[in-house]
Amino acid sequence: MTGLVTLGEAMAVVASTEPGPLAPRTAARISFAGAEATVAIGVSRLGHPASWIGTVGSDAAGAMILGGLRAEGVDVGCARQEQGLPTGLMLRERRTADRTLAAYYRRGLAGSRLGPADVDEQLVAGARLLHVTGITPALSASARDAVRHAVRIARAAKVAVSLDVNYRSLLWSREEAAEELRPLVAEADVVFAGTDEASLFSTASTPEGLAGALAALGPSQAVIKLGAQGALAQVDGEVHVQDVVPVTAVDPIGAGDAFVAGYLAAQLSGAAPRERLRTAATCGAFAVAVHGDWEGLPRREELTLLAGDDVRR
Repeated sequence: MTGLVTLGEAMAVVASTEPGPLAPRTAARISFAGAEATVAIGVSRLGHPASWIGTVGSDAAGAMILGGLRAEGVDVGCARQEQGLPTGLMLRERRTADRTLAAYYRRGLAGSRLGPADVDEQLVAGARLLHVTGITPALSASARDAVRHAVRIARAAKVAVSLDVNYRSLLWSREEAAEELRPLVAEADVVFAGTDEASLFSTASTPEGLAGALAALGPSQAVIKLGAQGALAQVDGEVHVQDVVPVTAVDPIGAGDAFVAGYLAAQLSGAAPRERLRTAATCGAFAVAVHGDWEGLPRREELTLLAGDDVRR
């Protein structure tokens, strides 16, 4: 039995390291990213087994992603390298010191070839938690079917299901997303959404109202991510509020996925709702304090680090 199973897209990242427009000889770092991969790494660093299912190219970028996930303790035994198609790419430009532009090269590439046949039934049925996002169903018809198939397996096996709405306007319209994701919200045990994402399903104007509207669709836990204002969750009808953990932010990308990783890891540990939110906010703070999507995610022994003095001796 594994703790968490997730499935989705991972891509190579080329990110400029200094502010300014992209130009010849711009300094850059190379890494990889993916919402579900980040969650898997975060859960693994916090001490729980995690598995990632996905398709990458049979190229250097694909090998880097699989090797990087293995190095973080994530099981990639059900991941597949697609022959003849390259791994997707994210190009990240620090246009100014506080504005980052991200361009995605993914359409029709290896990550979109994920399909139901890639979803290992025994792996999903033997998990404690299945995590999916709203990005994967938007990639292709086969990826959409893979998510549906994984959720069906989990529900039949009584495996808890987590959904991060993660709406991406470049992939589909709000109407398309709402139509596809509403049934997934209803099937999920825990749902994460920002206020704009939650408004796909409700006209409520407050975080409390949005959480209540999501919970009314089926999940017992509805978590509203509020960015610099923290988070709010309705768990079994009770509302819990979490302030942001103060930190000097250098890179906002990946904060939401880090938050989800912390919450789910705490749930796997049997923590109460307030502790889940506290761990989630702490992981989000660690993520934004370091450049990269997942590189700054904390290990379990580091969770109290931000609460102490600036220097530990």
